[in-house]
Amino acid sequence: MKKIAVNNIELAYERHGRGTPLVLLHGFPLDHSIWADVVPLLENDFDLILPDLRGFGQSTTVSSPYSMSEMAADLAGLLDALGLEKAAIAGHSMGGYVALAFAKAFPDRISGLALVGSQAAGDTPERKEGRYKTASEVDAKGVQVIADGMADKLSVKQPVRDFVRSLILQQSTLAVTGALKTMAEREDLSPLITSFTGPIVLIHGSVDDLIPVERAQEIKSLKPGAHLIELSGAGHMPMMEEPSETAAALKILK
Repeated sequence: MKKIAVNNIELAYERHGRGTPLVLLHGFPLDHSIWADVVPLLENDFDLILPDLRGFGQSTTVSSPYSMSEMAADLAGLLDALGLEKAAIAGHSMGGYVALAFAKAFPDRISGLALVGSQAAGDTPERKEGRYKTASEVDAKGVQVIADGMADKLSVKQPVRDFVRSLILQQSTLAVTGALKTMAEREDLSPLITSFTGPIVLIHGSVDDLIPVERAQEIKSLKPGAHLIELSGAGHMPMMEEPSETAAALKILK
């Protein structure tokens, strides 16, 4: 992977293909490799940029608190380094939260938005409390806590479960606890959906155990012109469970 210095960290990324710039953002607590199956299906249409979000994969882990806005600023710095004024952004789960924060902070730099197994609403007080509790458990016992509690909820397919379990165990405790707290404190960006002028694509598994498909349907109700693709039988990892359908949906952003 290549690395660039931005906002006092090093951000690792891969770049593939040619065409419309499209950034693919991974979810929690994973890295860019979850997109591997869709890259060959998209690289003839898009200039694909796949970063590891701060703390994850090969990007720098930071111990100080940070916000979704700072993660969005990391992405802006990456685009600057690559000489790209504007890009479409597809975010999976937590990556969707970063994409929404980017759309709010840099509205002139995003040409289209895809939310993959994600949502626009903020956490309920109960969910927020739960994230902080989980962060404390991870701090005390390590990322095995997340692997044990989350991996089987990410997909109905055992090979995908096995892959993500291994990937979770590769992440650092600091990255996981930092991201949990950042997600807990994120704002509700549902109002942004109604004012967003570019294309919006919603890709969601019908049996997503972590973020129910109703969250995507709520966004569709806020923005009737959004493209909602519900993948029957898929869970929280559409890009791995149904790569062809996911890639086809993302081509709407071309």
